[in-house]
Amino acid sequence: MTMRQLGLSIYPDHSDFEENAAYLKLGQHYGFTRIFMSMLEISGTVAETKAKYQKIIDVGNQLGYQTILDVSPRIFKQLGISYKDLKFFADLHVTGIRLDEGFDGATEALLSYNPYGLIIELNMSNDVDYLNNILSYQANVPFIYGCHNFYPQVGTALPYNFFVKCSERFRKFGIHSAAFVASQVGTMGPWNVNDGLPTLEADRRLPIAVQAKHLFASGLIDDVIIGNAYASEAELAALSAINRYQVQFHIEFEAQTNAIERTIALTPQHFRRGDINPNVIRSTMPRVTYKETPNSPHDNDVEFQRGDVLVGNDNFGIYKNELQVVLQPHCEPRKNRIGRIAPEELLLLDFIKPWSKFRFVD
Repeated sequence: MTMRQLGLSIYPDHSDFEENAAYLKLGQHYGFTRIFMSMLEISGTVAETKAKYQKIIDVGNQLGYQTILDVSPRIFKQLGISYKDLKFFADLHVTGIRLDEGFDGATEALLSYNPYGLIIELNMSNDVDYLNNILSYQANVPFIYGCHNFYPQVGTALPYNFFVKCSERFRKFGIHSAAFVASQVGTMGPWNVNDGLPTLEADRRLPIAVQAKHLFASGLIDDVIIGNAYASEAELAALSAINRYQVQFHIEFEAQTNAIERTIALTPQHFRRGDINPNVIRSTMPRVTYKETPNSPHDNDVEFQRGDVLVGNDNFGIYKNELQVVLQPHCEPRKNRIGRIAPEELLLLDFIKPWSKFRFVD
């Protein structure tokens, strides 16, 4: 596991240089540091291709981005590039190349020793022994990365359980990993169908920040990249604001929520007790920190639902001011409902394991 990054996608063969440059500058402002650049659609001569790609890659480099080019065996053949010499890509000033299709294992291992120090990024979206085969040829592991596919056609992206199986093959060896989220406004991708470009089908229509939280919460992904272009500035800002290292829930407070309850929700570093139960997530330290602070009952006579956020009231004895998040519906008048987790974020509750850290923002 390494420091987590945010990335953008650029499609030079379907776009305008000035628009791409402006997009990269905007992304840099919001803390984006990685570029996925597709080279699967090239149509010009070798010289034209080199000039077009190098121009925008250099802009990215000047802005502090790392650029990885998406290539395939067909592109090597089309550009007359030998697997034994990656000088063409080094001359483009890229950080690495992503192999959209695999070779035979020995070739990938050999590529990882290229004298230019280019990263060789592998396709992660197949549950086969591809990575083990490459590593068995004594690949240069620090220069091997992994990146999932994206899926332009609605209904065809990965189911979560399959994504986990594929990703765990890479996490086992500590391989740096990436996956894609979909802008809800971007219309550009590599092909003429674009229903969003996510890795996970469950993420396709979610707000972009929730998609990224989902991928980061899995613990299997280091870099989250927006697959389609161009994301809106609001989407870039939303991604920039997320916590990449722990789940941060948006809480919608009740009208009667008082000052101490807001403090309990928003101030402490919450963590789930290690001795878990299936009914609620318990954050118990607030009851110690705020044990002397009164907390009158309110919103305590309803059936609590999954995602409701509760705080023990004055009638709850030692458990007064303990914070809980509801997993199973129940009634308990000694607890106040202070708010609820935003509905689109309820899927993130599954990632709060024993001792997991989490926070709230309003």
